[in-house]
Amino acid sequence: MSARIHQIQKNAMQSGKANTDKWVLEFAAAEAKRPDPLTGWAGSGDTQSQVRLTFPSREAAIAYAEKHGLDYSVIPTPPKTLKIQAYADNFR
Repeated sequence: MSARIHQIQKNAMQSGKANTDKWVLEFAAAEAKRPDPLTGWAGSGDTQSQVRLTFPSREAAIAYAEKHGLDYSVIPTPPKTLKIQAYADNFR
């Protein structure tokens, strides 16, 4: 079973940085999703793809994966770039 470990990113609708210091371990999908014949919704019998574990640090997530014998890949956090703007720049 393979898993990926990554840090939670701030979404576009979020102004603060709450909960962005946590790391997440998510399992990869073991089987493809297929449409349900009655409702048309996509689903599969794979229940591990619904599991999402949070950890306080990267090392804790890696330790969990190694303890349980999981194949894992760590996705590095992209660097944060700030675009510094002043309100007065709107009127130049």
